[in-house]
Amino acid sequence: MQNLADWGGGGPGPWILFFPLIWAAVVLGAVTVLRRTGLRGRGGPWRVTDGGRPAGDSPLAVLGRRFASGEIDEDEYWRRLSVLEEQFGRPGKGGAA
Repeated sequence: MQNLADWGGGGPGPWILFFPLIWAAVVLGAVTVLRRTGLRGRGGPWRVTDGGRPAGDSPLAVLGRRFASGEIDEDEYWRRLSVLEEQFGRPGKGGAA
């Protein structure tokens, strides 16, 4: 360790000891950026997309099933869909639905 931090002998000096800290900051920054952009919990860029279809028991999925089964007509479907999009946002466009 004395050779790496040699001040007067022409060695790299004590700043060489900061390289692990710099790399740790770079990795921590990359992880933070990826988490804030929303890749966490969604499978990242390798996830299989489903074409933007609502899944499970989301309000949009229930509405789609009711329309498909004939419980509601087309006018009612579009009216309710516009209300849901106002409330939850458009699916696949950064909304909560």
